[in-house]
Amino acid sequence: MKRHYEVDEESLRKIIDFCIEGGVHGIIPTGSTGEFARLSVEERKRVVEVTIDAANGRVPVIVGTASPSTDLTIELSRHAQDAGAEGLQVVAPYYGKPTTEELFEHFKAIAEAVDIPIFVYNNPWTSGVDITPPLLARLAKIDNIRYVKECSGDTRRVSQIIRLTDGKMTVLVGSDDNMLDAFLLGDKAWVSGIAKFIPEPCVKLYELCVEKEDFKSARELYYRMIPLGELVESSGKFVQYIKAGVELVGLQAGPPRRPLLTISQEERQVLERLVGSLNSKPAQRPAEPLSAGVGRSA
Repeated sequence: MKRHYEVDEESLRKIIDFCIEGGVHGIIPTGSTGEFARLSVEERKRVVEVTIDAANGRVPVIVGTASPSTDLTIELSRHAQDAGAEGLQVVAPYYGKPTTEELFEHFKAIAEAVDIPIFVYNNPWTSGVDITPPLLARLAKIDNIRYVKECSGDTRRVSQIIRLTDGKMTVLVGSDDNMLDAFLLGDKAWVSGIAKFIPEPCVKLYELCVEKEDFKSARELYYRMIPLGELVESSGKFVQYIKAGVELVGLQAGPPRRPLLTISQEERQVLERLVGSLNSKPAQRPAEPLSAGVGRSA
């Protein structure tokens, strides 16, 4: 059967260059907006290899290696480590609804299989599984589990995780609509979707919050950014909006992989207006998209 999609490696490299030139501090291929669940295992491995090669040591590459299976997650994690990844982002096994003990053993097995740091990724909205602060406190006792990307939307968890892990677990906000709240509570990093097409404002917000602790200036920037963040987070079309945003700045992202569909012209116009209000680079009309499956978290 003829395949409808293929990974466009040239466009992927251009997106990575755009993000790094925009000042981002790291790249996460095959994360949620990388549509990892719709890529074959071979495609996932190739995206990782291309990303690490394209980054070329300029910023760390943290690879998403999640799957419903512990064995496959370990296979992908070992591949990422061998390819040169500096860390792994692992969302909870989805669909099977593992128990707390099963989750603990899952992450423990991954940690024992690799030497590089593991970023636990808690996204109950998409995985259907909530990795709670008490469970993270147990996981923090494992040497190479030191980070959590927290996407529950409950900013109270930032302080809870820091307190329950005695500061051993570094918290990263993983949403584009509550980043200032998380930074105020002690979050140290932000894994952003919108940074793929407005990297400079995202980096600026991080610098104001974490490096300068200038929350007055950060609040002013945050209120300019929040309409865009709320659009992509609250629409139920996160991947679709991120891909459209990438193309608004003249890059190729391709259509979402089915069953997801491209946003409407009306939705695109709203997105274009919000991006234009934040982006120093003028929006462009892209050429016909080449392929899908090249989005990343940055």
